[in-house]
Amino acid sequence: MEKMWAGRFSKALDRNADDFNSSIRFDCRMYAQDIKGSMAHAAMLAARGIIPQEDADQILSGLEGILADLQSGKLEIDPAAEDIHMFMESELTKRIGDAGKKLHTARSRNDQVALDIRLYLRDECAVILKQLKDLIAAIYQQAADNQQTIVPGYTHLQRAQPIMFAHHLLAYAMMFMRDVTRLEDACDRMNYCPLGSCALAGTTYPTDRFAVAQALGFKGITENSIDGVSDRDFCIELLSCFATVMMHLSRFSEEVILWSSWEFHFIELDDSFTTGSSIMPQKKNPDIAELVRGKTGRVYGDLMTTLTLLKGLPLAYNKDMQEDKEAIFDAVDTVKQCLACFAPMIETMSVKQENMLAAAKNGFINATDLADYLAKKGIPFRIAYKAVGQIVGYCVQNNTVLEDLPLAVYQQFHDAFSSDLYDAIDLKHCVETRISQGGTGAESIQHQLETVKAFLQQH
Repeated sequence: MEKMWAGRFSKALDRNADDFNSSIRFDCRMYAQDIKGSMAHAAMLAARGIIPQEDADQILSGLEGILADLQSGKLEIDPAAEDIHMFMESELTKRIGDAGKKLHTARSRNDQVALDIRLYLRDECAVILKQLKDLIAAIYQQAADNQQTIVPGYTHLQRAQPIMFAHHLLAYAMMFMRDVTRLEDACDRMNYCPLGSCALAGTTYPTDRFAVAQALGFKGITENSIDGVSDRDFCIELLSCFATVMMHLSRFSEEVILWSSWEFHFIELDDSFTTGSSIMPQKKNPDIAELVRGKTGRVYGDLMTTLTLLKGLPLAYNKDMQEDKEAIFDAVDTVKQCLACFAPMIETMSVKQENMLAAAKNGFINATDLADYLAKKGIPFRIAYKAVGQIVGYCVQNNTVLEDLPLAVYQQFHDAFSSDLYDAIDLKHCVETRISQGGTGAESIQHQLETVKAFLQQH
């Protein structure tokens, strides 16, 4: 296939160099966006009298035919083409003749690819946002079903204080809600049209960039033509958003892996989201969660790749920028794949409420409540804290728990203890009396559930 830019050159590009230079193997996925942008551009050229209307009509008809044939499989993208833009122009010219050669008037591949990638990412982000909301909905339902499920809360992976399992789950809902708004903000900043910037300096034709932007659903145009072709901030922002999503998924995965182990046995994952062992017939492995945890690193790598790619580039467009697409495409694919599995995995997991409660009854997670009990009787908290620490040490030495310790023993450590201490350290009481906003108390959990439900309705 002859290069569209071949006029300046006296010999063909070296075969290996041609393959190295080509981007068709990965930018071919933007064919629909390339056609959409070209159709808006052709309509504008005709409206401004830059090309005849009859030529524009032929171009639009030809592009519609190409799109239909690509979607049906009747037409395959030529791997010998340099990129998706050159393939489209070549195929269009094949179909409608010289009128197809007028499509590239008043634009460059530099602003064309900048447009295509924005359109493509806008479409893909809409899918990812939907997936995030599906995950939040799955978390919401599990939390709603476990408002009365007591589980140990952890710090340093050590049992710390009793909480409701709903409270723990809703922490992840809050994270993913922020991911939604963060991604929406990034998409909003991306939603400006670069087409018409041309190679870097604009064009001598009387184009109407605002009309093209409006036709393609953009908020406006990029105000500086150099920035229009050389900006990839939106890729970095989206990659940062994706990396944060994956970090949240990875943290959640780690807990799912722990919870589903026999050591915890807090949950059981559905068979459809686990795998077995080739040699150990008893195994039920949380491979989906482990893969999500593992794939987080590649999305981090995609972000670092793009940051490194751009850090030394002078303005305006440089061929290095071709490398942005493989990184952002990989991140999009990875995040979509992970979310597609994660939401139904959470939705279908079984919660072992009795096992959670049994774990909560060990580990002295009501010790803070015992210290608060003394403090509410006027004992300085630090004195109360020390007394309770000594009581816990006594329990450990004597292989018992706070609930089973006789009152007489308590009074050896402080005379302010009375029989009502047993109500204070009852696990259900410990959870119910945490009445501060955002805490694990029933009223707070209900408010959090309402917040998540309202968020899903608004988004």
